[in-house]
Amino acid sequence: MPRTSPAPAPASTPTHCPYCALQCGMSLRAVPGGEAAGGDVVEVVERTDFPVNRGALCGKGRTAPAVLSSRVRLTEPLVRRPATGRLEPATWEEALAKIAEGLGRTREVYGRDAVGVFGGGGLTNEKAYALGKFARVVLSTSQIDYNGRFCMSSAAAAHQRAFGLDRGLPFPLEDIPRTGCVILVGSNLAETMPPALRYLTELKENGGTLIVVDPRRTRTAEQADLHLAPRPGTDLALALGLLHLVVAQGRTDEAFIQERTAGWDEARAAAMAHWPEHVERVTGVPVPRLRDAVRMFCDAGTGMVLTARGPEQQSKGTDTVSAWINLCLATGKAGRPLSGYGCLTGQGNGQGGREHGQKADQLPGYRKLTDPAAREHVAGVWGVDPDSLPGPGRSAYELLDALGGDIKSLLLMGSNPVVSAPRASHIEERLRSLDFLAVADVVLSETAALADVVLPVTQWAEETGTTTNLEGRVLLRRRAVDPPPGVRTDLEVLHALAALLGHEKGFPVDPEEVFDELRRASAGGPADYSGISYRRIAEEDGVFWPCPDASEGSADGSEGSAHAVEPHPGTPRLFLDRFATEDGRARFVPVVHRPAAEETDAEYPVLLTTGRVVAQYQSGAQTRRVDELNAAAPGPFVELHPRLAQRLGVAEGDRLTVVSRRGRAVAPARITDAIRSDTVFMPFHWPGEGRANTLTNPALDPTSRMPEFKVCAVRVEREGD
Repeated sequence: MPRTSPAPAPASTPTHCPYCALQCGMSLRAVPGGEAAGGDVVEVVERTDFPVNRGALCGKGRTAPAVLSSRVRLTEPLVRRPATGRLEPATWEEALAKIAEGLGRTREVYGRDAVGVFGGGGLTNEKAYALGKFARVVLSTSQIDYNGRFCMSSAAAAHQRAFGLDRGLPFPLEDIPRTGCVILVGSNLAETMPPALRYLTELKENGGTLIVVDPRRTRTAEQADLHLAPRPGTDLALALGLLHLVVAQGRTDEAFIQERTAGWDEARAAAMAHWPEHVERVTGVPVPRLRDAVRMFCDAGTGMVLTARGPEQQSKGTDTVSAWINLCLATGKAGRPLSGYGCLTGQGNGQGGREHGQKADQLPGYRKLTDPAAREHVAGVWGVDPDSLPGPGRSAYELLDALGGDIKSLLLMGSNPVVSAPRASHIEERLRSLDFLAVADVVLSETAALADVVLPVTQWAEETGTTTNLEGRVLLRRRAVDPPPGVRTDLEVLHALAALLGHEKGFPVDPEEVFDELRRASAGGPADYSGISYRRIAEEDGVFWPCPDASEGSADGSEGSAHAVEPHPGTPRLFLDRFATEDGRARFVPVVHRPAAEETDAEYPVLLTTGRVVAQYQSGAQTRRVDELNAAAPGPFVELHPRLAQRLGVAEGDRLTVVSRRGRAVAPARITDAIRSDTVFMPFHWPGEGRANTLTNPALDPTSRMPEFKVCAVRVEREGD
């Protein structure tokens, strides 16, 4: 018999994971004969050539194609019928007309700022850009923000005032294993970004040291050479106490302070008010462990401080991050190779989402909406009068809190605030009070279920677009499969709505065309993408911003002129020669510790902190629809220390009621000595009776407007007591 060769494997498409800000590289291959989108089974193929994850994926990334299935996602528009009060199938023409009518009627009756727009940190750069332009040009509303405000806004504000520029990491991830010491504050990488844990493992293999600051002994903290477990809400005091010891022990880098910083005298005086014994009383961290941390950090020739949501999601989050930045500056561990402060961005495009127009006070290119020159530049790209652009609006929580009051109608894309917002039950009430709510999403989330119109839109594997990961690396997600019939892209939605509202031009549906416009809008801004193209991203495994167009000259003083031939290489490492301030010097910011917005008392004697588990992501709208992930993390729980459990008479698995001043949540007990005895922990991925964010405090940081997710006062009871 003639020998036959095996059929060649179907071609795969290189792309990126839809979840966290690592944006891990993967490839997708559609294999005929399944129930997923297009009748194919979509397989994840390892992509070892992408430098961020080198092929490694967590369970969420590996199972991401499951959400492409028509069984779990939206495939047709839904309209709420007055006769039944239920969402029922509709045509696209009817659904879009109802949205245009609802938004237009609100503007006509109540004024343009009665219409709100709420976006998401998972939207591509193209969609974030188009959504911000749609809000300001078509709707003429100032009321736009996005859920990235709940992610790293405190770190962004601290970055800006210290360095003059905000990018999550000012260096690539590959630098982390090569530094001497890392202080990781409020991050559980082992569960939130598992492929990134190898950077810490390699750090230790290379002889570096790891200090983890977290009130829980997480899987990440177990890898540490030193674990500091402060009382929730006291990270600011801890950082100031460490800086006090650095000064007292003569470990400051005076030459660096003199040559490259400003404001040291005031910051030093503020830190010296936080002596070690006082800091121990506030934080619960013993003085000897504070001294160990200073010794380890200062003995290392290079070092980094990396923060995440723990210190940032506080009503003093900006000052807390500033205190950690001050520690880096005082020890000369910033603006030098293998040293610096960085923020571990959470959401997939949390960085790019605010750079290009979703945030209430920013225009594309990270320009300030209040800057006349910025307004003139962007208005020129958009072909509108600069005076027609509205000013800054409300921040995310303030916008949601105003629903049903000043804001009568809302267009929401890619967010689920019914689960993810602080004081979530109150936000659910505000959403229900709207005159009109339209939601564009992949699945029927808890928020979409409240809408008057729901639009089914494409997701990561079904569309092309760029994202910007936590390093500032601009990446290209490629369309790998066809969406189900009846599903459209967000760009197509905005194009159609703009036309119905009188703007037939200016909202293209081709993502590369939108990106080219974004490049022009960002040119000369702090986040300059003008030298980045789809072709370059594909050829270079991503391009780091700022990357001006060398043919047009450089706006940031880097190489490039009108006569340059070579393209700008991008900027993997910031601040090595100068900081992005007017005089090139980093700014110390004097800060002092203050209590959390809500302290414990006799009625609410325990602290609650919240976070994530490895098998779920954010509000769980997508991951809760994946069987394998649900089997690994089927529902919420309350983590508490054995001493607290004994005091309450609680056994493992008992149903507990956790009560705050804002509401209550019910979940089973999980007893462990890996948490402080004055603290309980709940993950926030689930709706219903276990909705943790019903409890959380919306007290806002005065600078970043970040809510205080990470600490509030509660009481814990056995259900039925």
